[in-house]
Amino acid sequence: MGEFITISLDAMGGDHGPSVVVPAAVDFLRQDPETRLILVGLEDEIRRYLGADAGNPRIRVQHASQVVTMDELPSKALRNKKDSSMRVAINLVKEGEADACVSAGNTGALMATARFVLKTISGIDRPAIMAAMPSMEGETWMLDLGANVDCSDEHMFQFAAMGSELVTAVRELPRPRVGLLNIGEEEIKGNEQVKLAHERLSASSLNYIGYVEGDDIYKGGVDVVVCDGFVGNVSLKSVEGVAKMIGQFMKEEFNRNLLTKLAGLIALPVLRSLRRRMDPRRYNGASLLGLKGIVVKSHGGADVLSFENAIRFARKEVLADVPNRIARQLDAHLSSGVAA
Repeated sequence: MGEFITISLDAMGGDHGPSVVVPAAVDFLRQDPETRLILVGLEDEIRRYLGADAGNPRIRVQHASQVVTMDELPSKALRNKKDSSMRVAINLVKEGEADACVSAGNTGALMATARFVLKTISGIDRPAIMAAMPSMEGETWMLDLGANVDCSDEHMFQFAAMGSELVTAVRELPRPRVGLLNIGEEEIKGNEQVKLAHERLSASSLNYIGYVEGDDIYKGGVDVVVCDGFVGNVSLKSVEGVAKMIGQFMKEEFNRNLLTKLAGLIALPVLRSLRRRMDPRRYNGASLLGLKGIVVKSHGGADVLSFENAIRFARKEVLADVPNRIARQLDAHLSSGVAA
């Protein structure tokens, strides 16, 4: 890696494609003078959104003739779309032309393609999706958020080791508190995989604090929450739905009559502050952990600010050298959990 960090962007991915990715890229470069971006996709369309910024020396357009749709089967995308914007953006990481890749595209296709192209770190069976969520203490990191529906205790142990190392790297926490998501804190609760994972983690060198429940994700007291991808994805989508419901209910109540509208005006500064603290755009950017390269997944419906934050998170991972850190630390973590 030279003086500049280079990040490839799947410009065609997500619900909005280049109409969001291109402005996000331009805005990001205005704030960050030490990054170069490669916009990958249909060249004519990308340049149409770039306009006068096409001459920016820190922006490169890389043509890719195909687009992976949001509902496309991962196996079909991997087999039939070798020149997709997603595949080419990941290839740039493999070839060393980019230090990281960001895509808002189809999650299954992104994971399948990234795993095929970049391969997994030695000692990791399956990559996992990890992201931060807001909590009373600031944020809690959680994995797996949907990459692996069925997980063994060994897989969850690997997730814990990777997640702990990522948080150590990007948050500068030397001993992140790791918790295993369960339906209770008692030893007798949980399915067989969770109980076995608990035994492995208890015997490991990780800062494992035991079982945590769903509300602990948001109360704080834990830095990394580990679960299988089925539970993680349901948890993530549930809280997204609750947040939207609360926002809609508050809007309806403040607009109920003249008095409530007046109350809303008085409360406006507090409501704006609350919205900023809970704004999901601040936490956009999920890491595909366990790969021999950095790939960040943006929310498919991301707006410009949200996608900018995904680029920013990718840059943090590059600076922290996350894949190499995981590879270096993995042997120690895994060997300490073998006896369990």
